[in-house]
Amino acid sequence: MTTKPTPKQEEKSEPSPTFLRKVELASIGAACKLLDMPSKLPREEVLAKLTEAQEAELREIENNAIANFQGDLDKLESALGMLRMGHHYGWKVLYIIHSKKTVRNYEGILGIKIREIFPETGPSSCRSIGLNLAMRFSNFWKVVGGDTKIPRKKDAI
Repeated sequence: MTTKPTPKQEEKSEPSPTFLRKVELASIGAACKLLDMPSKLPREEVLAKLTEAQEAELREIENNAIANFQGDLDKLESALGMLRMGHHYGWKVLYIIHSKKTVRNYEGILGIKIREIFPETGPSSCRSIGLNLAMRFSNFWKVVGGDTKIPRKKDAI
């Protein structure tokens, strides 16, 4: 007699430390194979298709940030980079690659809240090794907060 698995048993189990170590030591291509990530996708599939209104909003945010900025230009440059990546990767990837404090700092420079203007995931989010690993854990925010450590969180295919 077989028993039906409970919903908890059907869920994916969290990656083991051994598996995470394999991902950490592997080349990017090998890590992607370990994670069953898609191979190189066509350019059209990984770029966000922004509306004219979204493009105008990004330009306005960018122009205001540049006009009003005072301080270390490296921070402005990094904040503008985050702004341009948001629609392509989504806010979850931004939180994976930056600390919460850094995201708040960049949001202050840009005068935005990334969760209000970017989607949770974008067309390129499937290329993020860090997001792929983070989504295998039961609590995304523990990964973001650093309570759960993952390797290669800033790598993408």
